[in-house]
Amino acid sequence: MERITLAHGDGGELAHKLITDVFVSTFRNERHAKFDAATFALGTHELAVTTDSFVIKPIFFPGGNIGKLAVAGTINDLAVVGAIPKVLTCSFIIEEGFPIRHLKTVVQSMAEEAKKTNVAIVAGDTKVVERGSADGLYINTTGIGMISHPLERNMDEGDSVIVSGSVGDHGVAVLVARGELGLVSTIESDCTSLYPLVAKALEASQRIRLMRDPTRGGLATTLVEICEDFGVTIELEEECIPVKKEVKGACELLGFDPLYLANEGKVVMIVPKEDEQAVLDALRSQPEGKDAAVIGTVRATNKGQLLLRTPLGTTRRLYRLTGLMLPRIC
Repeated sequence: MERITLAHGDGGELAHKLITDVFVSTFRNERHAKFDAATFALGTHELAVTTDSFVIKPIFFPGGNIGKLAVAGTINDLAVVGAIPKVLTCSFIIEEGFPIRHLKTVVQSMAEEAKKTNVAIVAGDTKVVERGSADGLYINTTGIGMISHPLERNMDEGDSVIVSGSVGDHGVAVLVARGELGLVSTIESDCTSLYPLVAKALEASQRIRLMRDPTRGGLATTLVEICEDFGVTIELEEECIPVKKEVKGACELLGFDPLYLANEGKVVMIVPKEDEQAVLDALRSQPEGKDAAVIGTVRATNKGQLLLRTPLGTTRRLYRLTGLMLPRIC
């Protein structure tokens, strides 16, 4: 009998199959499954809602902790559907023996991250489980926002693909923090709330087609999902994708591909070619977007595949992450 494995939680092919075969088919929510948050009308208001659970190991990592990650990740899922994040709820599953001082640090980080974007944490819950029943602390969040800039969600040939900065930072930072492979690095997670950055981009262009934050499964898996969900072919230029040398070095040492490593403070956008420079300028005007770059182009609108052009001029097709890379990454 087939059972759940850690690979079902890495955001790749097995995770996609699990979500499609078990949840989407049962709940009949295929339309909402394409996006990071669901949108719906309530009276005269168009709202967005998202929910997420955070089980990262370790709880504290360079550049953040599980609390900062929980708030930023929830805000980001709202921001990339064109919503202004408004309120969050949070629930804590705490293992017996977890230090209260660590819990206070985590909660303080949540308050600070929420304050950055004027988001109120309005409700919550706590549960304590027996020692050994959890790995210290798990957090579940729900976020609600108001749609301010509805996205077009239709792409044309020639549209530009933009990423707001270097990829793979979070994945390497967490891997180093685990201390299992003896790696030493100064790289920090990119964990941060994207709403201020996204708001600048939406001010610069009213025609942004689509946005996603490439978390589990990384940039490649996120773009594969976009290609398949919307029936487009995207071609990436490998040389144009920003990757920090520390991330590249760690990946070369361990045999990882930075395109499949998690990010927690980056956004990938599809924009009309004629709006490309305005969006780039808007992103680069903010510290979180200073390394924003055009990394590819929509080549066709009928095939649903992601291609990568290498520095040698050859082209290969990219697929969802397969197998297990880094479990418990968010």
